[in-house]
Amino acid sequence: MTLPQIIVDLLTLLFDMAVPAAICTMVLAGIALRQEGGVNFQAGGRFQRWALWSVIFLTLPQLLSWFAAQGIAMPAQGGGISSSWVASLQTSFSGFVSNVVVARLTPVLAAFCVLKAALDAAEGYSPLASVVSAIFLLSASGTVQLFQSWNSGSEFATTDMLTAAWNFLAGTILPEAAGLAIVGAIFNYARHRPFMPLVGSGLAFLSVSAIWKLVQAMAG
Repeated sequence: MTLPQIIVDLLTLLFDMAVPAAICTMVLAGIALRQEGGVNFQAGGRFQRWALWSVIFLTLPQLLSWFAAQGIAMPAQGGGISSSWVASLQTSFSGFVSNVVVARLTPVLAAFCVLKAALDAAEGYSPLASVVSAIFLLSASGTVQLFQSWNSGSEFATTDMLTAAWNFLAGTILPEAAGLAIVGAIFNYARHRPFMPLVGSGLAFLSVSAIWKLVQAMAG
């Protein structure tokens, strides 16, 4: 049965809005990250859920192609929007995300996180949680672009993107975090403050991949 053109246009609209929607969910992930601790996050918490939604939006065509390969009828993808009204919705939403959310709203949210960092430091708490959240918010659009570069284009693009994100975290972010932990340990040692927890954290960051492989070997 041939779908009505308005239905086809609406489906095309949903596909076209996937990337802007992924940027919005990544911004929400940054907000959730600060609420959950900034330098840590809850297992199965809102940060993970919003980040997962970003991955799903970015791999939506590939995810639907997996269902199509199982024999489930899926709507056709691709093509342009014939209705000018529906096309204007797509243009307006994309413009709102780029011109309002990314260009104006996200920097303000990051600025409030920096203010929170200053207030935390004034009260004697670590400002690191708010600083990390501010950096994450400012890099939300770039993070989405990085995720897009990990799209394998296969039916398993969703899991492939999550695997690439894990490899990037373990191979790039954690070694840098380990270096910062060692620097912090040196400063604490010079100020005669506890430094061994930071040394242990640095070693743990460098050992995450090895520990994961050990767990896999034990489970196998």
